[in-house]
Amino acid sequence: MPARVVPGLSPPELTVEIRALACELPASLGLPLSRLSVADVARQAERTGLVARISDSTVWRWLHEDAIRPWQHRCWIFPRDPQFQAKAGRILDLYARTWQGRALHEDEFVVSADEKTSIQARVRVHPSLPAAAGKPMRVEHEYVRGGAWAYLAALDVHRAKVFGRCETTTGIAPFGRLVEQVMSQPPYNEARTVFWIMDNGSSHRGQKSIERLTQAHPRLVPVHGPVHASWLNQIEIYFSIVQRKALTPNDFPCLEAVAERLSDFELYYESIARPFEWKFTRADLNALLARMQKHYGTGQRQKLAA
Repeated sequence: MPARVVPGLSPPELTVEIRALACELPASLGLPLSRLSVADVARQAERTGLVARISDSTVWRWLHEDAIRPWQHRCWIFPRDPQFQAKAGRILDLYARTWQGRALHEDEFVVSADEKTSIQARVRVHPSLPAAAGKPMRVEHEYVRGGAWAYLAALDVHRAKVFGRCETTTGIAPFGRLVEQVMSQPPYNEARTVFWIMDNGSSHRGQKSIERLTQAHPRLVPVHGPVHASWLNQIEIYFSIVQRKALTPNDFPCLEAVAERLSDFELYYESIARPFEWKFTRADLNALLARMQKHYGTGQRQKLAA
């Protein structure tokens, strides 16, 4: 059904109005919706008198021409760490094998570490069935909770080497055991420097954490990222791989089987993986902050560069 245009409004003008309508938030249109669908846009155009009648397919075609998809959404968070640029920049430098303007030596290493909490053992009430011709793998919906682990892991970003351990909970002591697990074995126990990239989780944040870690391991240099910048921490990429490849679907006979799967996956991953090809550099960071300055003003830029 083609659009029946209201007298006085030409088809090109109607196209512009429909696209503008799709770019409004539902609340500004007085609609009790969180997002607009194609049908919502069409109904609103008719309700407001932009057009007498219009089909959903026509609206979709006009929106598709400009890649307008109001039914999709994307979350974001504005950087609020006053030292965002400085903290993020030194992590990006380490990924590029530099530190404070100099190239890293061969006996200097960069480790990215964090915790993945609440990894459950979901014991399915019926056995899972493998894939068959025309049928995907089938997993019983109902399960019994078999407990949960906190999975602590560290990734040598330039060697694709993984160290992991399951703990009953997170905390200073469990994280300390992960650090000891890495720093007690070669080549890290004889390294010139081992840089540890970490977020600001309660297990390893603040000056006290720095003092505690460096006192126990003089070769270790803690490098804390900015607040709310987990995307800078490469271990998060590994965690996403673990979730997709080793934990989904979650079907384990017991909690010990989860720990065994995670340990076996570390070895499997190392046998096939290469270091991540990290492409976002300090130059990209500076360009991003420059765009933010242009969009939001100099005040926010000064906060980020402080």
